[in-house]
Amino acid sequence: MKQWNSGVSKLALMATVAFGLAACGEEAEAPKTKAEMTAEATAFIQEAEQQLFEAAMYLERMAWVNANFVTHDTDMLVAEADKKFIALGVELAGKSKKYQGVDLPDDIARKFEKLRLALTLPAPENADKTKELADIKAKLSSTYATGKVAMEGEQKTLGQVSEIIATDRTPERLLAAWDGWRKSAQPMKDDYARMVEIANEGAKELGYPNVGAMWRSNYDMDPDAFAAEADRLWDGVKPLYDALHCHVRAELSDYYGSRVVSEDGAIPAHLLGNMWAQSWGNVFDLVKPEGGAESYDLTKLLQDKNYDARKMAGAADDFFQSLGFDALPDTFWDRSLFTKPEDREVQCHASAWDLDWKDDIRIKMCTKVDGEDFITMHHEVGHNIYQRAYQEQSFFGATGAHDGFHEAIGDMVALSITPDYLIKTGLLDEAPSADADIAILMQQALDKVAFLPFGLMVDQWRWKVFSGELTPDTYNQGWWDLREKYQGVKAPNDRPADAFDPGAKYHIPGNTPYMRYFLAHILQFQFHKSACEQAGWEGPLHRCSVYGNKEVGEKFKAMLEMGASKPWPEALETFTGSRDMDGSAVVAYFEPLKAWLDEQNKDRTCGW
Repeated sequence: MKQWNSGVSKLALMATVAFGLAACGEEAEAPKTKAEMTAEATAFIQEAEQQLFEAAMYLERMAWVNANFVTHDTDMLVAEADKKFIALGVELAGKSKKYQGVDLPDDIARKFEKLRLALTLPAPENADKTKELADIKAKLSSTYATGKVAMEGEQKTLGQVSEIIATDRTPERLLAAWDGWRKSAQPMKDDYARMVEIANEGAKELGYPNVGAMWRSNYDMDPDAFAAEADRLWDGVKPLYDALHCHVRAELSDYYGSRVVSEDGAIPAHLLGNMWAQSWGNVFDLVKPEGGAESYDLTKLLQDKNYDARKMAGAADDFFQSLGFDALPDTFWDRSLFTKPEDREVQCHASAWDLDWKDDIRIKMCTKVDGEDFITMHHEVGHNIYQRAYQEQSFFGATGAHDGFHEAIGDMVALSITPDYLIKTGLLDEAPSADADIAILMQQALDKVAFLPFGLMVDQWRWKVFSGELTPDTYNQGWWDLREKYQGVKAPNDRPADAFDPGAKYHIPGNTPYMRYFLAHILQFQFHKSACEQAGWEGPLHRCSVYGNKEVGEKFKAMLEMGASKPWPEALETFTGSRDMDGSAVVAYFEPLKAWLDEQNKDRTCGW
């Protein structure tokens, strides 16, 4: 090995070489001052925002066309637009590394972090892999949208088999519908595994261990700290869920018999009235309280008053106007998809769209005139209201404070759809007596409380997939292990070795992070409780409606207008006065029901 001359230091030699290189070429550039680096970084991030904004608008329009006209050609169009958006995001994130370590103002530093997190599924800096990732995403989405179930001599759509799950009470027919939809997801498995592999490469190039850690970095805290925060929130509401599960299982066992539903185990997933057993409202008639005053049937009220999809959307618009928000623009009514067309394939999963980051806001929904879709309509319009509220923010600030906020806005308003509200809007003639409250709360709990563990476990599964803890061979078993652990729900039959049951849920092939829905089911009650306190309400939380309260609306709007320009605790504090997410409002809302459930369950074996 060559030794350095003892008379000349290594550092001095390096300096000499550097001087020689500078002398032979361009004059060495003087180090930039902090002010110069800050100005350069600011200019870079502003240009990046503009480029991403233009690319995102184009992608959004391609995605809208594809969702409304699902064909081979529109799959190709959206894949091409997605490829360009992913490539741009990867390119800009790569260039941003130049400014790592630069002491930037908080608002600029926040935008750089948002740039690194701009892609839900990042690709590596490889054009072939970027194209492959975009193609797989489009293929998975199309496979889900066009899935059919061979049943009873015909090819049934998801809507048709979902209706069977919701209304039928024959275990064999329910199982056929449930199992058939999962068969439609089996072909996705290999593509999904390849997509995970590519996206993880992209995440590592951005400095994240994997995509799951990257997603958890979106909450203004350390990824592991966020996972602990989710567990903390779940621990606060779990006793309420456990009591509900115990009662529902006992009633289903009474109805179907203990050979179908055991009295002390997990509940078979096909018997809970929902294709994914994520909400249980459709089995209300089997588990509702006996006696007490009659409640009301929201579906019947809507149908008796000749509501259609547009009139349901109008009710949601009216509610937000009553809080002081502007009416939805004419383009919303002209360009939204309200009902399923008869002449083409569409992606029926309800969604809200913002096509220009200003006023071209729309929904896409195959609406049914029933109570469930009335609530869903408020949820989707809530997205549009939020999108409009933060339209003055720059690209990285023009989104929810975190994704759970976005999902909670319309649902918070829907909690004010009380008997008093229904009377004010002409849907109900007379409010049911307080004796009906347990039934009303039960109906809500079957949707809101039953959802909580499902909302938590979907991304628990994906975090394990992205980290490699679950492999393609264990994808399906890992899914059902988590479902049983958190929900106390099990598969109703032996699952095939090549099954990919997670793919039967839209958000898995659609690559939509799901923790937002769990957080939203916490936040909507926290928002509702705060709104009712601001309105001076002193009665039970479930009887409070803030319809027409513009003072509440003014503070609510102030939170929405912030978008993601500040860390989410600041946005939360603007409306609620607290910087912490808190599940105690969920418990307070359902307190009368919890007491009733505990009484029903006192001689039962609870847990699974």
